[in-house]
Amino acid sequence: MDREQELLTGNVIGDEAVLSIEELARACSAEAQWVIELVAVGLLEPQGTETSGWRFRAADLICARRVARLQRDFGATVDAAAVMIDLLDEIEQLRACLKRVGLDVDGGPRW
Repeated sequence: MDREQELLTGNVIGDEAVLSIEELARACSAEAQWVIELVAVGLLEPQGTETSGWRFRAADLICARRVARLQRDFGATVDAAAVMIDLLDEIEQLRACLKRVGLDVDGGPRW
């Protein structure tokens, strides 16, 4: 039985702003206009002044994928997704604070 083999290649990205608007949009299966909307509501913070010269970091890619998932799974608008992302970030910060002071946040009741 023959199996097709697919070679996947990629680039490691980190704190350096290396993704263009087109690359970020493609990584999220979206259009560049969608990325512009995310920047407009403050979810993404590109480096560069001109849209064509914007560069995005790994954190922007993670955030954009979270927004795409919220929109897909819950039908959220960009504005609603921005609120959800803020709330999720706040929860993560609160859990980190609780963990630093020695409270078990994962073993407690879920409301």
